[in-house]
Amino acid sequence: MIDKIKPKEATSIINSLIGGVVPKIGVQHIAVGRSEEINAVVTALEDVKNGHSMVKFWIGDFGSGKSFMLHLLNTVALKQKFVVANADFTPDNRLYSNDGKGVALYTSIMDNVSIQTKPEGGALPTLLEKWIEQVVTKTAEDNKISLTEIRKEEYLNLIQTNIQKTINELTDVGGFDFGLVVMKYYEGYIKDDEQLRRNALKWLKGEYRTKTEARQDLGIREIINDLNYYDMLKNFCKLFVSMGYSGFMINLDEAINLYKISNSAIREKNYEKILTIYNDCFQGKVTNLFFNFAGTKEVLENQRRGFFSYDALKTRLVTNKYETAEIRDFAQPVIRLLPLDHNEIFVLLKNLKAIFDYNYKTDLLINDDDIQQFMEELFNKPGASEFLTPREVIRDFLNILNIIRQNPTVDKVKLFGELEISDERPAEFSLDSIEEL
Repeated sequence: MIDKIKPKEATSIINSLIGGVVPKIGVQHIAVGRSEEINAVVTALEDVKNGHSMVKFWIGDFGSGKSFMLHLLNTVALKQKFVVANADFTPDNRLYSNDGKGVALYTSIMDNVSIQTKPEGGALPTLLEKWIEQVVTKTAEDNKISLTEIRKEEYLNLIQTNIQKTINELTDVGGFDFGLVVMKYYEGYIKDDEQLRRNALKWLKGEYRTKTEARQDLGIREIINDLNYYDMLKNFCKLFVSMGYSGFMINLDEAINLYKISNSAIREKNYEKILTIYNDCFQGKVTNLFFNFAGTKEVLENQRRGFFSYDALKTRLVTNKYETAEIRDFAQPVIRLLPLDHNEIFVLLKNLKAIFDYNYKTDLLINDDDIQQFMEELFNKPGASEFLTPREVIRDFLNILNIIRQNPTVDKVKLFGELEISDERPAEFSLDSIEEL
């Protein structure tokens, strides 16, 4: 395993996990106990690659690995030549709104667009330039002229015509403006006009707040807003597929922030948007699109505020009644993430120790028996069964490794004995704690 890990991945893994967050890269090196889920995703990706669309809901308790799972999906999808984007729901980012919170989610998605050569996001300019190069090359071939000639000023109109023609073939709603802006990007690209490129990118990412501003900068009368951003995501999906990518995967985490919306009408509108996406994907209205949502069991099942409070969603998301903890159905839309067992956690900690040593170029005197002892101390503490999450176990383990690395004479057994359990779960399901949003 260590032979294949890159130094950048090792550092990302250790630093992120100590900080209590999932690393953006390298998660495949610490994936333990999720092989069935991954196999199901590989099958689903194959379907999406073949023109189907898919929605999955990853449901698990706080700290059970939902965010980790989404990052793992990224890694798998990028290898399958998908364009991938991640975003979190927040009080200011949601699926439906009439005050800019919908387009804010869209901007976050477009900011985080990734491809295999740019797995950490920010790949939208790269993709646009790659697509423009493809159009330029095809125009040259179709008109039997050299690439050198086609870059001359007089061929600009020819290229722009082909860009608009291609965009019109790809897009449904908003395609005309979308095409005009891509042409502006091309113009900035070919003339080395950095400001024009920046303005076009700003429009494509939904960062213009007024039509006046967009008209002044680009001569475009429309902007991406709360009402049309989903159409733009579908347009981009078609564009990516036309370039040779397998599809577009969009991962949306922290669905708790939809559950927290105190205005029931707005909350219901957000659930209605999930229903629209669900129906579009499973009824074949869109192709090559893969949405993943992550949330807790409460977000899914709470009859008053959760997805199940919206009947049309509930009927689609009920669990296969024949599924048990032992007999799983990974083909259904909702996949419940069961906690890692002790053997899986042991393997995970062993892998982390190896990555830690690789990252810091050390060889700490922590063997399998020590890891076992650490786990026994932790899991036998009062409150462990109720409050202990993989996130806490990992962070405690890495913190101890850091202490030993910097203080080689410290007594590790004493450190194990000082472990404490605390309830790290947010008080997110207490209605008293939910602000009026």
